[in-house]
Amino acid sequence: MTSVNTDKLSSARFAEATDAFVEEFTASVHFDQRMAQHDIQGSIAHATMLCASHILTIEERDAIINGLNQISAEIAKGEFSWSIQQEDVHMNIEARLTDLIGIAGKKLHTGRSRNDQVATDIRLYLRSEVVQIAAQITRLQTAILHLAEQHADTIMPGFTHLQVAQPITFGHHLMAWFEMLSRDQARLQDCNKRINMLPLGAAALAGTTYPINRELTAELLGFSAPTANSLDSVSDRDFAIEFTAVASLIMMHLSRFSEELILWSSAQFDFIDMPDAFCTGSSIMPQKKNPDVPELVRGKAGRVTGHLMALLMLMKAQPLAYNKDNQEDKEPLFDTVDTLINCLRAYADMVPHITAKKEVMYQAAKRGFATATDLADYLVRKGMAFRDAHEVVGKAVRLGLESQRDLSELSLTELQHFSDLISADVFACLSLEGSVAARHHIGGTAPETVKKAIQLAQQQLGI
Repeated sequence: MTSVNTDKLSSARFAEATDAFVEEFTASVHFDQRMAQHDIQGSIAHATMLCASHILTIEERDAIINGLNQISAEIAKGEFSWSIQQEDVHMNIEARLTDLIGIAGKKLHTGRSRNDQVATDIRLYLRSEVVQIAAQITRLQTAILHLAEQHADTIMPGFTHLQVAQPITFGHHLMAWFEMLSRDQARLQDCNKRINMLPLGAAALAGTTYPINRELTAELLGFSAPTANSLDSVSDRDFAIEFTAVASLIMMHLSRFSEELILWSSAQFDFIDMPDAFCTGSSIMPQKKNPDVPELVRGKAGRVTGHLMALLMLMKAQPLAYNKDNQEDKEPLFDTVDTLINCLRAYADMVPHITAKKEVMYQAAKRGFATATDLADYLVRKGMAFRDAHEVVGKAVRLGLESQRDLSELSLTELQHFSDLISADVFACLSLEGSVAARHHIGGTAPETVKKAIQLAQQQLGI
């Protein structure tokens, strides 16, 4: 019979050593060590609470905290020796602490379990990453506002079904991106409210018999409050799934931005020039300038959505309370965080250097009869029912198609052939400038309205 590996802190129950493959297969230390500083942060708070609750002596508390601070420094310097035999980040740190300070290190785990410990670590980790993500969203929003401010009156075609629909301004279009990100930011902050709850003290699943003070631990770690049910506390990963759902929405929005940038930078649109630093060339076609960053971000949106599906499937059939399945929550979550932060950073760096080709945009807006709706609205204001106006404008558009002219290029006599309500003042609303200027209500594309929206957004961001 194989002897037991007595170096493993949790090995006393077993008569045989863990199979080498199983040990490698079940270990998580190679990826969960990124939570090491959060694990130490939680342990320091736990030791402080144990001492305040008269479970540890002051001397034991101080020895534990000093030892944990030394381990923190070792990890920061890359001098810490990680061991697969100790399975995970928690047991590695505890084993090292015991090596450093002796029996007091073994007392740190009083009143807690790895179940509530890992749940706490994930929340601490994710809470800190939310701060970084929020900062990158704000950076991107700021870049969008600066670009929109430059182009509040730059006319371009607005599209539905990717067909020219109505003239808008480039600044107005950019502000649509800003609004998407504002909702993303709000969802992120709302999600953080549910992340910021303390599971520590739930122990394995039923709580603990020690006279702990969970409110004190929550206060020490900056959590809003302790979680309310010990079973739920150790098995809940809703907060991680919700975060990944929020991340998926952000990535979906970035993917939509990407699609437009890719289209606009193509020869067929030629609306914008992408900064060289964010594009690459072709290995065979020397004329190519490929928008690789937007394309890659568009691709990574699927990756993050895949992680959301993985986490949902991970949890969908688990009974209460903790199960080993939950070890699989970390890699999708970690990769979601990394991917999201990198994509936001790339966009925040890239957007300020996008150049709009104003004349190309303007000429594109003149194609496709973008002011057709303006002509219909003009007729309605003259007393015609909208459906009748719709038919009249359709006939005018047909003439424009046959003669290859825009509505603004038709003569007054030709327009009056379709309705005697039309007079010389019609051309004011058929111009692109007149069309955008007329939409001066809240949320409209009129340049003055766009400028006001930008100013309000700048106030909201404090810039």
